[in-house]
Amino acid sequence: MFNRIIDWAVINRLLVVIALITLTVSAVFIIPKLNLDAFPDVTNVQVSVNTEAPGLAAEEVEQLITYPIEAVMYALPDVEEVRSISKTGLSGVTVVFKEGTDIYFARQLVFERLQAARELIPDGVGTPEMGPNTSGLGQVYQYLLVAEPDAGFDA
Repeated sequence: MFNRIIDWAVINRLLVVIALITLTVSAVFIIPKLNLDAFPDVTNVQVSVNTEAPGLAAEEVEQLITYPIEAVMYALPDVEEVRSISKTGLSGVTVVFKEGTDIYFARQLVFERLQAARELIPDGVGTPEMGPNTSGLGQVYQYLLVAEPDAGFDA
């Protein structure tokens, strides 16, 4: 079978060269338009709201900061889910929007509701701020740097 293909290609050299040139020219125009990423973004639209509250226990952070922010964010249109985590001195709320929602529109909605959330949080406890415009893959890439005790580095 391969001998037949080779024989046909040798007999029809001009056709093979034209096909090769056509393929090469097409590739030159198509390759720059390809969307290639090392880690393609397969996550949904997420906006994070972080609040630092130094000195507060996790339960206090949840009651005074996390719950008011969650309550305000549930009222947004196209919200699919509101997730949160309350740690000692830190509140993290993630608002997940329906597929197809524009990220900048979602961030604008969260920013507007954040003003209402700030009014529900007691003064001096913490100021909620929107996180950077990133994907949900940020949670996957956590790592820890540790120095050996005798290495001379303060870690």
